[in-house]
Parts: sequence; structure tokens; C-alpha cells
Amino acid sequence: MANGVAQDISEVEEAVFSPIRSDDAQAIYRLKRENLEIRRAVAPLTSAAELFVARNTPAIPSDLVADFQDLGEHILRVHEQVDSQDALLTTVLTASMSRQSLQQNEDMRKISAWVAIAAVPTMIAGIYGMNFEHMPELPMKYGYGGALALMGGVCFGMWRAFKRSGWL
Repeated sequence: MANGVAQDISEVEEAVFSPIRSDDAQAIYRLKRENLEIRRAVAPLTSAAELFVARNTPAIPSDLVADFQDLGEHILRVHEQVDSQDALLTTVLTASMSRQSLQQNEDMRKISAWVAIAAVPTMIAGIYGMNFEHMPELPMKYGYGGALALMGGVCFGMWRAFKRSGWL
């Protein structure tokens, strides 16, 4: 059973570090739960296993001592394997959460860049939307066209700068 969990851990570990974006937290918690159940089953046996490995118990017939020592060593190995699997699962869970956090940070950068790009024309249009009676560009032939060109140019410049910096 512990070997089956080890195989599942390997699969989840590969999924966490694959380039495909996925949420593996549920699978990791499920494996931690399975590992905990194995630990609960094995833990009471370890003290008896240590007795078998450490010394000969008078209640055990001499022809079975080697078998019981082998059984005790096997139980101790399973207990150690369960402990190492738990540590590995904790590490994989931490790595999964770190990857999700990095992805969220990247998403927030993109959202922030788009908001910054949208803020410039919003501000310029807001000024023009105040309906001033005496604005210098009102009598100009290309005043509004120039304002629209300014908005487009600034937005394009910001988009290009964000694209170069890796934010978009």
C-alpha cells in the first residue's frame, strides 16, 4: 500500500512541475490523508517491531526468531517510508502553492498593465467630458482628432513598454 502511495506521489509531483497549469492541492491533500491512514496503521506496530529487531523475546520459538526479526525490519522500513513520503508531500504542496502564487502575481501584473493603459484615455476623455465653455482646442480644426491621436499614441506607447518588460 505504501508503494502505491509512492507511485501516486510521483504522478502528482510530475503534475505540479509540468508546464501545464493545474490545481493539484486536492490530490496532494488526498495523498497526505492516505499516508496518514497508513501511518496510523503502522505506528502501533513499530514498538513491537523494535522489540523483534533488538533482542530475542523468550515467548517466540527460536526457529521463528529470524522470521520475526525480518518482519520487524520490514515494519520499520514501512514506517520510515511513510515518514519520508509525508515530508515529500509537504514539499510538493509547498511547491504547488508557490507556483500558484507566482501565476497569480503574473496575472495581477497583466491586469495592472491593462488598467494603466485604460486609465490614460479615461483621464483625457474625462477632461473633455467636463463641457468647458472656453477650451483652447475647441476652435482648432483638428483639436478633437489630435486628442484622440494623443490617446491612441499614449496607449500604444504604454502597451509597447509593458510588452517589452514582459508584463503583457
